[in-house]
Amino acid sequence: MHAVISRLPLLAAMGLVACGGGSDGPPPPTPPAAPPAIPQLSQATPGALVGNCTDLAARLAGFANTTLTASTDVAAGTLTVGGQPVPAHCLVTGRMFERTSTVDGNAYAISFEIRLPLAWNGRFYYQGNGGIDGNVVTATGATGGGPLTHALHKGFAVLSSDAGHAGALGPFFGIDPQARLDYGYQAAAKLTPMAKSLLAGAYGKAPDRSYFGGCSNGGRHVFNAFARMPEQYDGYLAGAPGYNLPKAAVANIFGGQRYATVATNLADLSTGFTNAERATVAAAVLAKCDALDGAADGLIQDVEACRSNFSLATDVLTCPGARDGTCLSDAQKTAIAPIFSGATTSTGAPIYASFPYDAGLGANGIPFWEFIAPVNLDSGAVGVIFAVPPATLPFDGPAFALTGSIDDMFTSISATNATYTESAMSFMTPPNPTQLSAVRDRGAKIMVYHGVSDPIFSADDSASWARGVATNHADADAFARLYLVPGMGHCSGGPATDQFDMLASLVDWVEHGVTPDSVTASARGAGNLGGVNAEVPVGWAANRTRPLCPWPKVARYNGSGSLDSAASFSCQP
Repeated sequence: MHAVISRLPLLAAMGLVACGGGSDGPPPPTPPAAPPAIPQLSQATPGALVGNCTDLAARLAGFANTTLTASTDVAAGTLTVGGQPVPAHCLVTGRMFERTSTVDGNAYAISFEIRLPLAWNGRFYYQGNGGIDGNVVTATGATGGGPLTHALHKGFAVLSSDAGHAGALGPFFGIDPQARLDYGYQAAAKLTPMAKSLLAGAYGKAPDRSYFGGCSNGGRHVFNAFARMPEQYDGYLAGAPGYNLPKAAVANIFGGQRYATVATNLADLSTGFTNAERATVAAAVLAKCDALDGAADGLIQDVEACRSNFSLATDVLTCPGARDGTCLSDAQKTAIAPIFSGATTSTGAPIYASFPYDAGLGANGIPFWEFIAPVNLDSGAVGVIFAVPPATLPFDGPAFALTGSIDDMFTSISATNATYTESAMSFMTPPNPTQLSAVRDRGAKIMVYHGVSDPIFSADDSASWARGVATNHADADAFARLYLVPGMGHCSGGPATDQFDMLASLVDWVEHGVTPDSVTASARGAGNLGGVNAEVPVGWAANRTRPLCPWPKVARYNGSGSLDSAASFSCQP
């Protein structure tokens, strides 16, 4: 329509010239070029380990800045997932870039393990780990709550690392500038080419397809991978991505300070918002929002409609007297509301994202992140790993969190100096995460999932990312999709259908062009082989299923059929 309209003045001018009057008008505007077609990547082909596993470390010795410490046979069934034996594989361990810090005197290295199936599917999976890293978690490539399968079980070669520091250091590895950078993004950049070379030597060919996945901080690693080295991976699977982790950590301390204002015991922030009170608010949210998707089934699919319909101020009873768990005091409402609307500085500047109200607010996984993490985890992260300069030692985390200036913390995560030349907001976060032409144009795909009840990394932040990708790319849903999981907390759990195999969907999308218009997720009720979720509500079928829909679509009830079956729901605007 725009092109047609823009030609009308030109045609009129041409008519005047033909009749001997007027003058040449301006040329018509050039319409925007259509994005190039997205290439279809080919399917990976299987391979087999060449030679003996026990000889592998010695045979492949010589990678730059790398020591392979061992290669060991792992028999089939040594590891299991969902009651199934993981096939036989070769475990290779090693270290990269060993050094002694000139800043704190500690020894550092990027320690890793890579598990190589004897019968390989031709694919490589980089496993991004959670928290502040520091441990080489078993390299299996698990995704979703209580997984029934994972990347290793499927035949991927899987890498896991400690991201360049030992867990025994706690947050104090942040004193060393290089350890900060390795944790942020450089360890992955160093490990990736080494791992691909190792696979080429082990199997006689490099991986045909490479995938990067993880949840929480692991999801942040995924975002950094597609933003910083899009040429290295074909598929990205990010769960609960803390891609603005420094901001989220400051926001969580902000929340801790708010809870402290109404806590009856400052040593226990949960006394500011008790289990009974959280359950009361969750019930009020359900009462107001559950049926907005067409079914009163204990799951709030329409997050945006709930945002418009639920009010903490008016939909939760204000205590007429003493707090008794069935209401919130005026002071509590005043303290808690800003946590959900989004942390701010003293001048009202936003720090992080808002958080949606959801049915999982009363779940058992909430208290750790809301009441313990601010003083015991986020304090060390903000004060030592992210701040420039880092806090002086000895460091009192609880005092820092409960009495420190939020404004100063927010400023410190963007600061630099001669020793710490990259700020936390530089080394922890992906540059330009919504400008994804390099991912798109090589045929790679991104899938992101996020629990709506996640209390530490907000589903609203992931929605903001998806909105930005759609703004920058007219064909965004052809290569990048977000799936919200109602009721689910941080990575798993809560009153949710949190068991799903999104890796299978990602491989199908990358290698076969099968668009993931929905992903079927299951509840983990009694008898679930991946592990029972104790928070599956009593009224649900043990194996209830739901479609996870690509944002901004919502799983809406079709009007008939079982409320425990995904077939009764469809993804709609």
